Amino acid sequence: MATRDALKFATSQSDQIDPYLPSPSPHLSKPFVTLTFATSLDSQLSLAPGVQTALSGPESKAMTHYLRSKHDAILIGVGTAVADNPSLNCRIEGVGGYGGPGLVAQPRPVVVDPKGRWDFDAESKVMKLAKEGKGKAPWLVTGASISQEKRDLLERAGGKVLEFLSSSNQPSLLTSSISWSAMLDVLADQGVKSVMIEGGGVVINDLLSSANFKLIDSVVVTLAPTWLGKGGVQVCPNERIEDGRRLPVGRLKDVKWIPLGEDVVLCGHPNMEP
Repeated sequence: MATRDALKFATSQSDQIDPYLPSPSPHLSKPFVTLTFATSLDSQLSLAPGVQTALSGPESKAMTHYLRSKHDAILIGVGTAVADNPSLNCRIEGVGGYGGPGLVAQPRPVVVDPKGRWDFDAESKVMKLAKEGKGKAPWLVTGASISQEKRDLLERAGGKVLEFLSSSNQPSLLTSSISWSAMLDVLADQGVKSVMIEGGGVVINDLLSSANFKLIDSVVVTLAPTWLGKGGVQVCPNERIEDGRRLPVGRLKDVKWIPLGEDVVLCGHPNMEP
């Protein structure tokens, strides 16, 4: 039986989204990567760094939870974990904890925390939901020293620390030493076949950079009918310069615009042609 806070996403709407979501394939060399976020009309994710800002309406919020149900993992950067204390679970009616058995269709939360900044405890939302059987405990990807107390807390809840020692010749704006391709390899080794990347700003802009754009398989963006104004966290990857010329960083193909309530959702696949 579904709980009162379970969400529904109509089949008529999910049918439009499904072509942009991962499907089982034995030939994938890396996890299927879906980049998704909500933005204002002026390409802002939030009013200011560290300020949680609600943008999605109820219909597109339900869509986000539907997307989560279709991925093995959901990944965020430490900045989002610190600022938002997120739940990182799926509340679609019928998944595990919301009418379904066990943890069926619940994604694995993955928090990328290179320097060990995330000061989580047993009362953090993601940890409480894991204890209640309404989500999975997080994996912490880090290159820092994590205390035994925090390791034990994660492991008791079913999570773990993924220590990452990357070579210095694979720099990343996100982590200084952890490259996206290497991190996806680590997730693949852990059995993750699909990952939904939600943010925040540093993560999104880094993944959209010309160096990492090729790693994205699908993009789902919610456009909210509001302007947040200057000073917010903006989606704007670094410029791409080749042979002294400035070029577009990336473009989408197979584009579809889907109205959801007052929001509009943009779906597309990265166009890898020059």
